[in-house]
Amino acid sequence: MQDRIDLKLFYYHYLLSLFTIHSKFRLGQNVESKKLEEITMKIHTIQPQAGSKKKEKRLGRGIASGHGKTCCKGHKGQWARSGGGVSIGFEGGQKPLMRRIPKRGFDNAFKKEYSIVNLSDLERFDAKTEINAETLLEFGILSKVEEYGVKILGSGTLTKALTVKANKFSEGAKKAIEAAGGKVIEIEIINNSLNEKGKKRPLSERGAK
Repeated sequence: MQDRIDLKLFYYHYLLSLFTIHSKFRLGQNVESKKLEEITMKIHTIQPQAGSKKKEKRLGRGIASGHGKTCCKGHKGQWARSGGGVSIGFEGGQKPLMRRIPKRGFDNAFKKEYSIVNLSDLERFDAKTEINAETLLEFGILSKVEEYGVKILGSGTLTKALTVKANKFSEGAKKAIEAAGGKVIEIEIINNSLNEKGKKRPLSERGAK
């Protein structure tokens, strides 16, 4: 008799454990499917980000709304008028800040900008090398060529005979290159950077190379 009761209890616990495992498995599947549904984008689930859309402020729709009568503009005055208000920087008639601050210097609209290269930069080249704007760009000495081309300055020393083609040379640079047995070739720059149609000329046409 005791053996039968023990057997029944065994079967009961066995079935209960199977049911629990099955329930947990089903629950896990449901959770995963819900997560998948949340991740999957569907046409009917697309909506704006929370807080990104705001209701339009409706003015002049009765005093009960709180935005009626004066429409949030207050009673009369410059700011209550249609097209009213003041320009940015206006300080009620006193001298504004931008006019009180002292100004120094100026920006020359007619300045000629050159890409600067020193003699110390040319020292890395082998003797009898011909150097121009393309060579300087290729070796990473220049990252770009300015509108009026390349100018060679006399900072540093040069011990190798080089042929240097540039749009401008300082007197010191010219003497140093020639003293080292090199050659100076000055390329004439086209001052007018605009063509007949009023568009900017490419560097090749302006003599920058």
